[in-house]
Amino acid sequence: MNATADRRNPYRFGIDQLKSKARDIRRDIITMLVEAKSGHTGGPMGFADVATALFFNELVYDPKNPKWPWRDMWFYSFGHVTPIHYSALGEAGFFPLRDLMKFRKFDGHLQGHPSSLDTPGVEVSSGSLGQGLSIAFGAAYGSRMDGHPRRVYGLLSDGEHQEGSIWEAILSAGHYKLDNLCAIVDYNNIQIDGYIEDIMGLAPLADKYRAFRWHVIEIDGHDLAAILSALEEARRTKGKPSVILARTVMGQPISFMLNNYEWHGKPPTPDEGEKALAELGTTYAQWSERLLSN
Repeated sequence: MNATADRRNPYRFGIDQLKSKARDIRRDIITMLVEAKSGHTGGPMGFADVATALFFNELVYDPKNPKWPWRDMWFYSFGHVTPIHYSALGEAGFFPLRDLMKFRKFDGHLQGHPSSLDTPGVEVSSGSLGQGLSIAFGAAYGSRMDGHPRRVYGLLSDGEHQEGSIWEAILSAGHYKLDNLCAIVDYNNIQIDGYIEDIMGLAPLADKYRAFRWHVIEIDGHDLAAILSALEEARRTKGKPSVILARTVMGQPISFMLNNYEWHGKPPTPDEGEKALAELGTTYAQWSERLLSN
């Protein structure tokens, strides 16, 4: 890819291919977390379908040239979900899959929170919650000033909407009618200490975005057809930014992780990892071998 005419996703997978890739990505997540003995499990598993649709159908990029000037941009505001970010980047070809087995290790480049100085495909070092949408706003506003055709995606957790800086960015994007900006919220109603509505409720979140002059799309965040349709609708929407509120289930689809906030910030033990991988149709030995051989 080297010209504006080449602005397209390099994969453009259909639904069946996306389902298969999402399963592979979830296998990656469990395997790398077991290997690292550290990291976040529930959020990355729950966001896997959205991330798969983005990287293998929607986003414009060149994995062999991560800083390609004509690329789209994506900013993970909830930077702690690195297992899903790194797995998608590795599966997309930004770096060898074997690098995933060095997650959170001193001799690897995949830190617990992403570093744009170390990892190809990471646009911003993040993890301090509440900042990512402001960064995405700046990239979208600057791109519009430059007449650049890119789209900018801000990937957010629901819990970080408890931070005031998020609402400053929401207000600004609505005011400036940034229709090249799409926010995607991992709306699983869970944060590290419990359930969102018990800690500091956000409802009705959709109405709040509408009041700030955003186009709101509400979907099942595990329905790949719905995710693709929402991304297309956001692209078609002119005159205002779009937000996709993706209702997800933490830990999806692992039976003993589902909707359990205790899985926010801990990795599976080797035994738990084997149980999870069995539900995904593989074993740790099989999947780690697959990663190490690529």
